[in-house]
Amino acid sequence: MAASGSSAPLPASSAPPYSGAARIADSPCFPQYTASLKCLEANANKSKCQQEFDYYKECKKKEREARLERNRKRSFFQ
Repeated sequence: MAASGSSAPLPASSAPPYSGAARIADSPCFPQYTASLKCLEANANKSKCQQEFDYYKECKKKEREARLERNRKRSFFQ
């Protein structure tokens, strides 16, 4: 019999070959993301979670701006 797991793929925790977040859990905005989901689970009314949505949206905006700035610095055509 072959040993189970001998030809298993790389573990999910292996780092992606690029510096971007491969999963939402790797994102710096993960705490805001989970807070918004917890709020939705706790409240049937979506409008009660607007503050959490706004925090997450602002975090994603800053994350995108930082990524664009990194890409600008690496550009060959400046």
